[in-house]
Amino acid sequence: MFDSILISTFDTWETHHISNASDDLLKLFLEGEAHSLDVLRGIPVDFELAPRKVLQAVDRLKPRALICCGMAEERSRLNVESTAVLGEELLQTSLDLKMLTAGLPMTEISHDAGRFVCNTLYYKTLEYLSGREEECHCIFIHVPLLTEANRDQLLADFTTIIERLHYVVSHPEEKL
Repeated sequence: MFDSILISTFDTWETHHISNASDDLLKLFLEGEAHSLDVLRGIPVDFELAPRKVLQAVDRLKPRALICCGMAEERSRLNVESTAVLGEELLQTSLDLKMLTAGLPMTEISHDAGRFVCNTLYYKTLEYLSGREEECHCIFIHVPLLTEANRDQLLADFTTIIERLHYVVSHPEEKL
């Protein structure tokens, strides 16, 4: 159903991490209905390797949309990042984030992707995609720790974002 979307998640990076919440959420999504999408799970939390692996997958798979996901322990909702910063340079996603997140109770738009590997991956991916002939939209979603109390709603919001993004890339002439 989502054959034009690639989703990436990170591996753990701290010794106290049992798993990465972004990968946990993707796993829950994949356990649902049968989905035909490309996934790149458990990429290394490394400033050079993460972008290299994601961009190699983009070149190989040629998706129409890319959702990069990372864990944000201190956040309580899904955060769809609007921008990435590297030095003094700022890049923004080409997607209408208000449309993607409208009415989602456990999701908000963030304008701070942090200053760690997530931000660097997002920046380098946006930069790379802006120079390509084939159109590929990209967003970055920070995922909070999953709990019994938030898991189902986070999964519902995540699923809706993927469905909306798939609609946008499948119907580029229309707006939701």
